[in-house]
Amino acid sequence: MAQRYVRIQNQEGQIYYGLLQPSFNVQVLDAPPWLQGQPTDLILTPENYQILAPCAPSKIVAVGKNYADHAAEMGTPVPSEPLIFLKPPTSIIPSETEIKYPPQSQRVDYEGELALIIGDRVFDCTPEIAQTKIWGYTIANDVTARDLQKQDGQWTRAKGFDTFCPLGPWIVRELNPGARLQTFLNDDTNPVQSTCIDRMVFPPDVLVSYISQVMTLLPGDVVLTGTPEGVSGLQLGDRVRVEIEGIGRLENTVATR
Repeated sequence: MAQRYVRIQNQEGQIYYGLLQPSFNVQVLDAPPWLQGQPTDLILTPENYQILAPCAPSKIVAVGKNYADHAAEMGTPVPSEPLIFLKPPTSIIPSETEIKYPPQSQRVDYEGELALIIGDRVFDCTPEIAQTKIWGYTIANDVTARDLQKQDGQWTRAKGFDTFCPLGPWIVRELNPGARLQTFLNDDTNPVQSTCIDRMVFPPDVLVSYISQVMTLLPGDVVLTGTPEGVSGLQLGDRVRVEIEGIGRLENTVATR
């Protein structure tokens, strides 16, 4: 099993990064792992910590319409270059917590995605260098108020509500380029989204390179790489689960704000 890097909070409210062991004990690191955090002697058992989102980024840069089939279901062409937008860090929630349905919207969609974790400051770099700046991988749900996205003509409000970026549950360092991404609703065993991540229009190294030519990415920043076809609306009480082979599962329920 690949090493799983987590961010946790103990019962006293202290936040740590750590290595998740097969027993679900966490060996605490002395710094974020992408900042060369080293294992300490502190071990926390499962009853003594709560898993948080696996990083606390300065920004979340997301990519729209990065799978051709999703662009088609939106009735739009595939962009000629990456279509980027920002989600606020305050939209992040961990796995096993609630997506809050905002009263301003009548249509809130799930969007299961692969998320990249940036490990080093990166600005204006080539795809080859960009690949070395991707420290690890986790799972995201780019929750979207679809009606507000269409109404506003730009995406800040639709993508930016608190709780609209479930992230986690942990980070792995390596991932099979053809890993399968699937999204499930409630107890249905048939996925509502299913694709291999190598079907992206613009692969991760190209995305990070492109973004770096616009803005500096900092250690711990998050890049969301786009969602495949199959997006649809969430209802109150739904459980939405995004799975990526080699990482795990990110699961959240939908509740009234």
